[in-house]
Amino acid sequence: MARVTVVGGGVVGLTTALELAEAGHRVTVVRDQPVEDTVSRVAGGLWFPYHVEPRARAVAWGLVALRRFTALAHSPDGPAAGVRMAHGVMVHRTEPDLWWTEGLGAVLPAPREVLPTDALGGYAVRVPLVDTGAFLPWLENRCATTGVRLVRRTIDSLDDIGDDLEGDVVVIAAGLRSATLLPDPEVRPGRGQVVRLANPGLTEWVVDPENPAGLAYVLPHGEVVVCGGTDVEGEWSTEPDPEVERAILARCRDLVPALRDAPVVGRAVGLRPLAPSVRLARHTVDGRDIVTNYGHGGAGVTLSWGCAEEVVRLLA
Repeated sequence: MARVTVVGGGVVGLTTALELAEAGHRVTVVRDQPVEDTVSRVAGGLWFPYHVEPRARAVAWGLVALRRFTALAHSPDGPAAGVRMAHGVMVHRTEPDLWWTEGLGAVLPAPREVLPTDALGGYAVRVPLVDTGAFLPWLENRCATTGVRLVRRTIDSLDDIGDDLEGDVVVIAAGLRSATLLPDPEVRPGRGQVVRLANPGLTEWVVDPENPAGLAYVLPHGEVVVCGGTDVEGEWSTEPDPEVERAILARCRDLVPALRDAPVVGRAVGLRPLAPSVRLARHTVDGRDIVTNYGHGGAGVTLSWGCAEEVVRLLA
């Protein structure tokens, strides 16, 4: 069994650390911010492989995560972990490419009355919906109880991993910041802005990725509904834009009229780590054993457990 240092404390870093620890490795996670401030906390948490390549590997990783989240949703830990199985509708306005539904089970045409009047159609599916506000602290606690050491520190280069963190293997799972630890000029931000509304009683989700006014999704989590969103490549600002927020609210309230009078209770911006393909591989860098696990685009939650299991296999 190896001594492993995982750099990154979001959903990818923590699931990787937990899988490694449960496989018997001695694991330290080093992160520069509390879990509630990570990009993962901004995620809407719907199981859906959004803006990620390559598709074949994404399907395989996603199916692992689908099984894990489904099992968690049906377990006694489900409510505390913020994971539930939720019905919803994926709207389509052109002929749909259903590559992401491989292995998903029942994918049925959505009733016309639940779709926007100008939509070509839609599909009704039941998938995990993860409240990251609950899931990330639960995951962090699972890591701690499984023996993972959690260290708060900023790592700007691999040279910053000193004697107290050094192990046999370093796993880089720091999202967008990973590209500064192992220079990767193809990695870029995808700015996502969301608005959180008080939930008027919604339980089902809806996603309208081809909305002519822009990406629209409505994801209910208990007392809060996450409404989005944007996906602006190359944009680094993490400050919520009031004009963008107004546009998000307009299209989400048009999509789900029950939200028309729901008050805003929060807002956030996250930078998705976009790459031509997920960077999941084992390397040797200056004599050091490195595993990379980043570049998940808008699918960090969706691919998390699958990629974590592959990291364990890479160390076998």
